Amino acid sequence: MSKETEPTKLKASLGLLDGTMIVAGSMIGSGIFIVSADIIRNVGSAGWLIAVWLITGFMTLTAAVSYGELSAMFPKAGGQYVYLKEAYNKLIAFLYGWSFFAVIQTGTIAAVGVAFSKFTAYIMPAPLVHLVSEDYKVVDTMFGSYHFTISSAQIVSIIIIILLTAINTRGVKTGKLIQNTFTITKLASLFGLIIFGLIMIKGDVWTANWTNAWNIHKLNFDSSTSSYTMAAALGAVAASMVGSIFSSDAWNNVTFIAGEMKNPQRNIGLSLFLGTLIVTVIYVSVNLVYTGVLPLHDIATAEKDRVAVSASQVIFGNIGTYVIAVMIMISTFGCNNGLILAGARVYYTMAKDGLFFKRTGTLNKNAVPGFGLWIQCIVASILCLSGRYGDLLDMISFVVVIFYVLTILGIYILRVKRPKAERPYKAFGYPVLPAIYMVMGLAFCLLLIIYKPQFTWPGLIIVLIGIPIYYITKYFSKDEEQFESPV
Repeated sequence: MSKETEPTKLKASLGLLDGTMIVAGSMIGSGIFIVSADIIRNVGSAGWLIAVWLITGFMTLTAAVSYGELSAMFPKAGGQYVYLKEAYNKLIAFLYGWSFFAVIQTGTIAAVGVAFSKFTAYIMPAPLVHLVSEDYKVVDTMFGSYHFTISSAQIVSIIIIILLTAINTRGVKTGKLIQNTFTITKLASLFGLIIFGLIMIKGDVWTANWTNAWNIHKLNFDSSTSSYTMAAALGAVAASMVGSIFSSDAWNNVTFIAGEMKNPQRNIGLSLFLGTLIVTVIYVSVNLVYTGVLPLHDIATAEKDRVAVSASQVIFGNIGTYVIAVMIMISTFGCNNGLILAGARVYYTMAKDGLFFKRTGTLNKNAVPGFGLWIQCIVASILCLSGRYGDLLDMISFVVVIFYVLTILGIYILRVKRPKAERPYKAFGYPVLPAIYMVMGLAFCLLLIIYKPQFTWPGLIIVLIGIPIYYITKYFSKDEEQFESPV
């Protein structure tokens, strides 16, 4: 297609259901099936396990309804990047976009892709398991003192990422169909797991788990416990929330596709609320099921932290492993579709501002940012090969919350800077609820800095690397609107 006939504008073809499915589908990946093992090791009790998920759910819902005001003010592709640019400046927005491209979105895509591969191994016939196994090494070699390996699971995850990227380059309607189909399927599956799990709750297990339910302590693999000081207990809750926040993240993906939403002033804010509410209810309910069918020790020591597999074996018998494996395959496939679909819209908007590869700011013949989709695919695939995606995700929980706090603070800033700007929707509970979120978010980050610095400094370094990249780009550009690359 010639340049004269190439689309120059994103097509508004997504409705409220589509937006809600993108929110819920992007949030639910593999985390809910796994991270409760680490949470229970940190907090040691059923009450605090549920409290961690409730605190995370409250924070997510509060942030989502606060973002509604920003999404209504700036119904443009790019979402959070746009909000930060309007409230602060291009540097702050670029640092978010850089972190988003370098690790937040791409690292999540990589981790979710590998999770798909790992659980595919459960349903493969024994002679073929090596084709998808994380234990089968396709490459196993040494480079000096560095041991480099690539597993079958990593290869399969890259194939899935490439497949979904190719599908999404064919137009937003194709991506929408996959997103809605897989998200509705996994929501139905999770509600089924909850219903059957509640039916199969064991009275003795429930009673044992919920006796002294608020006694917070460390639960070790040998069933021994270690007590906390008050300050250390707060640190343990913060460390636990790294997993729950990762599992609840990506709810803001719908803001990135604002340029393709019908009536975005209404539908983005509403889809944020509905999607996060649905997922919060599911997450808390699933964890109640865990505490009703598995002793706390079994949750803490589940093989490879796969709590859902252990619970499903109790609920469904031997077939439970296959039930969860299929659920996670559906969940992660749909999750990655939403992440891939939405992510490229951020790079598209950055390029329009002259802060990213120039070609990323163009649309292909199907009116989607095809080049942005493919460079996202390349970075996510590299992260798959690195084998460090899990570490990267630990690092970014801190960074993600910092940017959420900055964005919500932007609501207050814009109320001062642009008091007369049109606000079709105003942040629910303003100024109290957004302020509560910021206090909770900053407390989470501060506790991580004190008690789990390995979760904070690496992620912060990734963000700070973006500062020289930003200024180098400006220095070498003659015209700010004609930047070709931030690197």
